[in-house]
Amino acid sequence: MNALAEKYSREIERILAKYPPEEKRSAVMPLLYLAQRDQMYVTKQALADIAEIIGITPTEVASIVGFYSLYYDEQGGKYRVQVCTDLPCALRGADEFMEKLCGNLGIRVGETTSDGMITVEAVTCLAGCDRAPMFQVQSGEGLAYHENQTVESALEVIDRLRKTRRPEKW
Repeated sequence: MNALAEKYSREIERILAKYPPEEKRSAVMPLLYLAQRDQMYVTKQALADIAEIIGITPTEVASIVGFYSLYYDEQGGKYRVQVCTDLPCALRGADEFMEKLCGNLGIRVGETTSDGMITVEAVTCLAGCDRAPMFQVQSGEGLAYHENQTVESALEVIDRLRKTRRPEKW
């Protein structure tokens, strides 16, 4: 049995039960989410484990990770602050918002704060163009959306995140 299956056997059984046996490859996305829940990224071993569980190649699993902005194959912060920067949001100040937010955190876009808590990323389309600047916070607990933001209100969100969860050493 592989490491992922040993750690999450019941959850994997529940996920696979939702799909016909001949279509178990359709479980790739919930399995990826499960695999990255603890560390906020999918390890190479977890890619291989998922591939084994659902009967596809690790390359096929990795292609899903590479395509979707909610899966990661590299370590980042405990919280990923994903700022929408597509054109409508940019017209409402998203680029300047993100630049100032990163400046206040002492990082550049794509980097993680020195305490290991926050990674700021640019993403395309969070479906709230009329409420930009906006961002979503992704963590092992799920997603939270924050709309009509200022740098100050975003920093308040980040301060609350830092107070509620201590960083874990990966």
